[in-house]
Amino acid sequence: MPGSIAKLITTALLVGSVFSQAAAKNKLAYLTSDTSIPFWQIMAKGVKAQAQELGYEIKVYGAQNTRKNELQNTINAIQSDVDGIILSPINSSSAVTVLKLAKKEDVPVVISDIGADSGEYVSFISSDNTQGAYGIGKVLVQKMQETGRDDGSVGIIAIPQKRANGKARTQGFMKALDEAGIAAAGIKQQKTFSYKETYQFTKELINDHENMSALWLQGSHRYKGALDAMKELGKADEILLVCFDAEPEFLDLIPKGVLVGSAMQQPFLMGQKAVSVMDEHLHNKKVTKNIKMDVLAISQKNIQQKLPLIKKNVLGQQ
Repeated sequence: MPGSIAKLITTALLVGSVFSQAAAKNKLAYLTSDTSIPFWQIMAKGVKAQAQELGYEIKVYGAQNTRKNELQNTINAIQSDVDGIILSPINSSSAVTVLKLAKKEDVPVVISDIGADSGEYVSFISSDNTQGAYGIGKVLVQKMQETGRDDGSVGIIAIPQKRANGKARTQGFMKALDEAGIAAAGIKQQKTFSYKETYQFTKELINDHENMSALWLQGSHRYKGALDAMKELGKADEILLVCFDAEPEFLDLIPKGVLVGSAMQQPFLMGQKAVSVMDEHLHNKKVTKNIKMDVLAISQKNIQQKLPLIKKNVLGQQ
């Protein structure tokens, strides 16, 4: 463990005895991995909206995908005497340390997405990633069959597969491909989540797999990198693109056929649910330990019907 992180943990445990034992009333913290990513921004909106509705003061802490920042945010939140923490960790491994520090000071935690490898928490709110990926996989398979592309393969640009949600997405999607007898061209795992990385991975998959006729991006906010790479290689009309999650532009791109579709999580609703569960716990009510939220498989065929749901729960447009 890096010395700076170990020092933060030691410091947190040493100063624990001077923390106030009486938690401030009506005060929550939301610890999220990266406030620059739209998905977490929308979840934060859901957290804040429900906190306000239930009379809680809420502060949002962004770690910018750095474990040292996540640890410091945890310490700061605990020292501010919060009643509870809503946690969207960097990954399921880093969540373990957050849970350990929170337990030390008897601060309850509700996890909203990603999960934890171990530790104690009140409830885990997650998307049904397997179901969502399977659903969008079926959408893609149908489109490939309708357009005569089902003899080709599908490239995958994935979120890190050490994440439980990443593994679940790949598993669900591959089930849809396997049922149709369609092969995966290859998988690239994102590290920086940048435009450049998505652009480069797309070019590599296309160049390395001549028969690739579709691409699945296990995220949404770098979709332009994939589209630009396809266009540059003259493949914009030959390769189908599907995503996971959503951007506001998808409301136009899916009807136009630029995107075949996307599996849309409902981060605003997840944020609301996390606060509601925390409130129930703080009022000594029994809560469900694991709650899975539906992921919407959206295509040209159902986007108009699902539009009100997408605008509110997916994009956080109140």
